[in-house]
Parts: sequence; C-alpha cells; structure tokens
Amino acid sequence: MPSARDILVLAQIVDMVRAGAATTRPELEALTGLGRTVVNERLREGVELGVLAEVDAVPSGQRRGRPSRSVRFRTEAGLLLSAALGAVSLHAAVFDLGGTELAREFRDIDMEDGPEAILGLVHTTFGELIERAGRRAPVWGITIGIPGPVDVMSGHVVAPPSMPNWNDYDVRSWFQSHYETPVWVDNEVNLMALGEWERGVPQERRDLLYVKVATGIGSGLVTNGHLHRGDSGAAGDIGHVRVTDDPTARCRCGKTGCLEAVASGWALMRALAKDAKSGRSTVLAERLARRGRITAEDIGHATAAGDEVVRSAVTSAAQITGRTIAGVVNFANPGTLVLGGGVIRHSPLFFDEFRRAVLDGAIELAARNLTIRTASLNFAEGTIGGALLAAHNLFRPAALRIWLGSGTPVGSALRLHAA
Repeated sequence: MPSARDILVLAQIVDMVRAGAATTRPELEALTGLGRTVVNERLREGVELGVLAEVDAVPSGQRRGRPSRSVRFRTEAGLLLSAALGAVSLHAAVFDLGGTELAREFRDIDMEDGPEAILGLVHTTFGELIERAGRRAPVWGITIGIPGPVDVMSGHVVAPPSMPNWNDYDVRSWFQSHYETPVWVDNEVNLMALGEWERGVPQERRDLLYVKVATGIGSGLVTNGHLHRGDSGAAGDIGHVRVTDDPTARCRCGKTGCLEAVASGWALMRALAKDAKSGRSTVLAERLARRGRITAEDIGHATAAGDEVVRSAVTSAAQITGRTIAGVVNFANPGTLVLGGGVIRHSPLFFDEFRRAVLDGAIELAARNLTIRTASLNFAEGTIGGALLAAHNLFRPAALRIWLGSGTPVGSALRLHAA
C-alpha cells in the first residue's frame, strides 16, 4: 500500500485526471511540478489500485521519443445510487462514477406510509436498477433526497411539516445497515437545484434558484457552484413563508397562511375538489363522476380545456408563488430562476403567470439579466444532482486521501462523514 505521503500526491493526480485537467505524463509533470519518476510511480499505484487506467498512445507534439500514453479515471470502477423522494413520487437512478446515468425508475409513493416502508421500496428499486444497468461493480456512494428539512451532517430528518412520522429519522443509518458505503442525505430540492446548475439547458453557470411546485413548495439555491444550505440546513424552505392572514388557510404544518396552504398542488387539489363536487368546474365534475376522484393530471387537463374555475385557481396560485419568489430574487439576485415540479407537467399557464409575477415584483437591477425557465432535465434533475453530490464528496482531494490507499471508499463511510 502507498505511504501517506504518496497518497497525497496520488490524490492530486487522480483529481487532475478525473477533472480532465491533465491526461498524459508530460501534462501531469508540468501541472504538479513533479519529476517523471515520481509521476510514473504514482500512476502505477493508481492503476494497481483500480482507479486509473492507461489508454492508447497520443501524439507527443514537439517532444522527442515515444508518444505519451494517456491516462483516464476508471468511471466503471464503482456505482453511484441516487433517489429523490417527493411527497407522492420516487425518482431513482444508478450512475457510473463520472455521473453518466445507466438506468432510472419512477414510482408513485406516499411518504405518509412512513420511513421503513418507503426506504425499503427505495432499496428494492436500487437493486432492480443495478440489475438493469448490467454493471458488476460495487456501490461507492448513495444520495437520498428527502422532501423536508434535513440535518446533512447527521442524515436525520428534522421536524418535516407534512411528514410527522419521519421526524428525527436516521435515513443515513438505514442505508448504511444495507450498504457498506458512504451515504449523503439532503433536501430533494437542493439536489434538483444542483442537477439543473450542472446539467441543465442552457448551462449558464450563473447563480441558480430552483423552485419546485408540486404537492408542496420548496426551493434550492446554488451560488458559485455550491449549494447554499444556511447555518443549520434550513435554507430554501419557502413553502412555509406566511403569505396571507386568512385564518381558513390552514397548512399541513399546523399553521395558517403558509404559501403551501394557498398555492401548492395539495392546496389546489383541496380547493378544486370542492368545485368538482359542487359542479362549478364542469370538466372536473365530469372527471370526478367518472373516476370518483380528481388528480393533478385532471387539473392540467381542465386548465388546457379552458375551464375558467380551474384556470382562475391556477392563476391565483401562480401569482402568489411568483410574488413570494420575487422577494427571494431581490434578496439573492440569482442569474437563473428555474421552475420545476409537477406544476409544469400539464399546462404552461402556471409558468406564464409565475414568470409575470416574478418580473412585476423584482427590482430592475435584479431582473435585468434574469433568465426564468422551466426545468430542463425531464424530472431527472434530483437524481442527477444526487449523483453529482456523491461524486463531489467522494473525489474532493481531502476525501481521496482517506480512502484512495484502499482503492475504494467502501468501508470508509465513518471517516468520510466525519471529515
């Protein structure tokens, strides 16, 4: 096994190769300032440990002698598992170490079923995805997105307003009892924000504010390529910002006047179900009579069909959400504002009204160069962000120094989390 000093150098080399900053011996020598012998020895160790591989020779330009063989990071050496949980949805995927998706799955769920049932389903889904991916490689990292506040240091869910049976649940320990690998737990909208910042179209690389409107409402902010979580990890929980003094606007969190209580998918379903039963909404009344219930898809269909009762409710929700987010735009001054979640699936009305309200409420300087768009990754941004988060945490130089001597992070979870 390489010495601690050799690992420091090897970690630097692996980081450069993985990032594409240097892929040949001469390039590594030039960037590190190390001699040819040292670079060759560290590369040999990287190959023996299974994290690096040499590939066909490349032209050496003006250098004399044999062409330099290029070096690559072995993205196939391990797998990354990522799941983004919504109140009623599960998106799960398996990736290689370079963040390339190998297989994905969507399932309807109900988070009120509780952590044991839901996490068990995630575990089963991961197993099926690994089989479908057809890769015989160990799992190197797992990321789980939760639709509620999360203590990212411990992996515990903290007082989620709409999921009381998840309070203080240790999601990290649950997965580490099934996998001997590092596990990261975060708010699902944070992962969505990271996924859109890194892989969204267009890739503007400016500060990005992601707003998810689905059953609930949440947001995530990426600044200078890094997630902004705040002092205790609660940043972005805009769904419970008070937006009205109406005492009848009772939220699932137990308080009144929250944004979620008047503008979320849950709030729209509750209000429009009454309109369907009374017959005020003719389209929803017909759907209710046929199925015995209404769904988000029904609301989207009614919106597109021109049902004025439904369009009025959706417009109001979008305007309230947009006005609330305008305040965030004025404060955080993102370059890109992305609207995601189920609200964008069935009709453009919500986005159009949301965008108009944001621009009406934003100050001129904050709105001047602001891009406002819908999410671009086909509802996979959460799992993509989770894979990217795991990769960052595994391959940053400080982490590499912990596990690189073993050739795998499997078995190093406690030390990685402590670091």
